[in-house]
Amino acid sequence: MNAEKDFAPLTPNIVRALNDKLYEKRKVAALEIEKLVREFVAQNNSNQIRHVIQILASEFALSQHPHSRKGGLIGLAACSIALGKDSGLYLKELIDPVLACFNDSDSRLRYYACEALYNIVKVARGAVLPHFNVLFDGLSKLAADPDPNVKSGSELLDRLLKDIVTESNKFDLVAFVPLLRERIYSNNQYARQFIISWILVLESVPDINLLDYLPEILDGLFQILGDSSKEIRKTCEVVLGEFLKEIKKAPSNVKFAEMANILVIHCQVSDDSKMTNDLIQHTAMTWMREFIQLAGRVVLPYSSGILTAVLPCLSYDDRKKSTKEAASACNHSLMKLVTPEDDEDDEESQVSDTLAREDSQPKTQEDLDNSLNASQDSGGLSNISFFTPASSDRAQVILDLDGIVQVLGRHLNDSSTGMMTRIAVLKWLYHLYIKTPRKMFRHTDSLFPTLLKTLSDESDEVILKDLEVLAEIASSPAGQSDTTGSCDNTSCRLELPVSASTKAGQPCVSSKSAADSTPSTPSTPSMNSYFHKFMINLLRRFSLERKLLDMRGAFIIRQLCLLLHAENIFHSMAEILLKEEDLKFASTMVQTLNTILLTSAELFQLRNQLKDLRTQESCDLFCCLYRSWCHNPVATVSLCFLTQNYHHAYDLIQKFGDLEVTVDFLIEVDKLVQLIESPIFTYLRLQLLDVENNPYLIKALYGLLMLLPQSQAFTLLSHRLRCVPNPELMRTVPDLKASPSSRCPASSNVDYGELLQHFDRVQRKHLEVRHQRASRADCSDRKMVL
Repeated sequence: MNAEKDFAPLTPNIVRALNDKLYEKRKVAALEIEKLVREFVAQNNSNQIRHVIQILASEFALSQHPHSRKGGLIGLAACSIALGKDSGLYLKELIDPVLACFNDSDSRLRYYACEALYNIVKVARGAVLPHFNVLFDGLSKLAADPDPNVKSGSELLDRLLKDIVTESNKFDLVAFVPLLRERIYSNNQYARQFIISWILVLESVPDINLLDYLPEILDGLFQILGDSSKEIRKTCEVVLGEFLKEIKKAPSNVKFAEMANILVIHCQVSDDSKMTNDLIQHTAMTWMREFIQLAGRVVLPYSSGILTAVLPCLSYDDRKKSTKEAASACNHSLMKLVTPEDDEDDEESQVSDTLAREDSQPKTQEDLDNSLNASQDSGGLSNISFFTPASSDRAQVILDLDGIVQVLGRHLNDSSTGMMTRIAVLKWLYHLYIKTPRKMFRHTDSLFPTLLKTLSDESDEVILKDLEVLAEIASSPAGQSDTTGSCDNTSCRLELPVSASTKAGQPCVSSKSAADSTPSTPSTPSMNSYFHKFMINLLRRFSLERKLLDMRGAFIIRQLCLLLHAENIFHSMAEILLKEEDLKFASTMVQTLNTILLTSAELFQLRNQLKDLRTQESCDLFCCLYRSWCHNPVATVSLCFLTQNYHHAYDLIQKFGDLEVTVDFLIEVDKLVQLIESPIFTYLRLQLLDVENNPYLIKALYGLLMLLPQSQAFTLLSHRLRCVPNPELMRTVPDLKASPSSRCPASSNVDYGELLQHFDRVQRKHLEVRHQRASRADCSDRKMVL
C-alpha cells in the first residue's frame, strides 16, 4: 500500500495497524476507528462517516493485499458498531465490500468477512431487510463452503438473519420469491439444506403468506425431496406437510390450477426408479388426491393430465401400495366430478339452438360405416403429451373430454398397460358414456376398434368391463340413427377379407321375394345403429381369431345376453351368418350359438319364448334362427326339439342319410343326446309319456339312435327309449289331431316345407365347399409328390 497516500481522517497509526499481519494489531486499529466514528456521529458529520467507510472499503476491503482486506473487514464492522441504530443509513456501503470478500479464495478471509457481516447485521437488525436478497445470496454461497470454520460462521449469521425476519413485519416477500425460485434448483446438498430451512422459517411466520407463491417453488421442493440426504428429505417432507395443512385450512385461496401440471409431472416415475423418486411420486400423488377433493370441478380442465399420471399407478404391486391407494382415491374422486352437465355444449354455446340440436344428432349409418373403416385403417389413437389448460376463465370449468379420451385410448392400446389400469380405463369410458353420451359418441368411431380388440384380453374382468362399454354404446339412445340394420341391408355383411358377402339383393329365402323373406325385427326394444355394427365386427373377430371363439366365444356372448337383449343378439347374428360365405366358420359359429341357447342360464327367457312358439314374434325368431342354423344339421334338429317341432325334426333326420356323415357330425349327435338328458329338455322327456300325440318325437329320437354307432350315447338314448310306454302305439295316424291345445295357432303360419328346402340348399353348399377344399388339398399333395 502506498504509505504517502492520504487516508485522512484515518491516522497513519490506524492505517499501519490495519495492514498488519497480526490480528491483535488490526483489532486495536478497529477500536480506534470505532472511537473516531463515534465522534463523527456525535458531530452529526455524515460526510466524514461516509468518507471513512469509503476508504475502508476501496483501499482496504477491496485491496489486493490479503492483510489489508482483513483490516478493512474489521474496520467496517467497527464502523457499524459505532453507528449503532444509525448504521441503517450506511448499510449498502457497509455490506457490499464485505459480501465481495465472500468469494475470496482464502478461507480465513471468508471467515473474517462472515464475522464482519454478522456484526453489521447484529447492530442494524430490521434495517437490513431491504438488503435481504443480497445477504441471502451471499449466505447461500457460504452454506456450501468447504471450510468448516466458514460454515460455522455462516450458520451463526444465518440464525441471526432468521431471527430478524421472524420478529419483523416488513419482510419483502415479493422481492425475495424470484431469488428463492432461482436458488431452489441447486444440486448442492448444503445449499439445499439452507434453502429448505429458510422456506420452513418463512412458512412459520404468521405475517408472511408464502402459500400465494407456492406455485413458483413447488417444483423445486419436489426436486429437493429426491435428495440423497435423509435429513434434507425429512426437512422437505415437513415443509410440504405444512403447506398441505395450510391448503386444507384455506382452499379458497389456493392456486390449484397453477400447481396441477407440477403434480402431474412428479406423479409420473418409471418403475425402475430409486426409493427417493418413489417418495416424490407418493407425495405428489397425495397432494393430487387432496387437490381433487378440495378444488372439485376446478380441476376438470386438467383431467387428461391427471389421468396420465394416475392410471399407471393403479397397476402397482404391494411394494408401492400407498402410492397405489392414493392414485385410486384420485381416480375415484376425479370420476365423481364428471356429471351430466358436462354433456352440454361448450365451444358451440354461442351458436343458435337449431345448430346445437343438429350437432347433437348422430351420424347416418353410411357416415358411421365410413368413419369406422377409416379408424380401423389408421391403427388406433395417437400418443399425447401433458395437457395444456385453456386460458379463458370459462374454460377452467369445462371437462377436457377430448384429452381424456386420447389418454384412455392410449392406455387401452398399449400392450404394456397393467390389468388394473385397463380395468380403470374401461370404467372411465363406461362412466363417460353414461354421464356425457352425446359428446362421447363423437369419439365412438375412433374407440370402437380398440374396444373390439380388447375382447382378446387375457383377463376375464377386463373383458367384462369392455363388454359393458360396448353394450352401453350399442344400446344408448345417444347413438340412435335413422337407419336400422336389417337382413337386406348391405351393412349386415360380415367384413371378412377372405370371404365376400352374398350378392346384393339376394333374398334370404330363394322361393320368396326379398321383402317377404326378411325376418321380422325382434320384439325386444331396438338397439341403435352401433348394435348391428358391433355384431358384425364381433363375428369378424371370431372369424379371424378362432382361438378367441374357442376360448372366450361362449363367455362373451353369454355376458352380452345379460347386458343386452338376448333376442336382439341371436336375431342379429343369425341374419349376419345367413350371408356368410365361409361356411366352415358359419357352421362353427352356429354350433357355438346353439350350445349357448340350449345350456346357458342367461338364455332361460329366450328358450321359453321359443319353446311353444306362442306369438308371431317367436315364430319369426324361430324362422330367422332356423335359416342360419341350417349351416349345422345337428344344431337345426336341436332347435326343432327346443321349439317342439318334432315332425319337422323327424323330416330333417330322414335327410341325414343323404348327408356326408363325418366323425365331427357324429360327435355333435353324441352331444345332442347328452343335452336331451339334461334339465333343459325335461319337458321333452315327459312328452315321451304321451305316445299318441308325440309319435314324431319318438321317431326322431329313434332316428338319432340309428345314426349313432354302438357307443355310450347310443346306450344312453336306447335306455331312454325303452322307458317309453306302449311302443306299439308309435304307429303314425294319418289324420292326427292338431298339436296340443297348449300350442298357439301362430305356429301354423310357419312354412315347414319351404324350411326343408332351405335346409337342403344350405347343406348342398356345405358339401360343395368340402369337396372343393378336399380337391385343393389333393392337388397340393400331388404337387408335393412331383
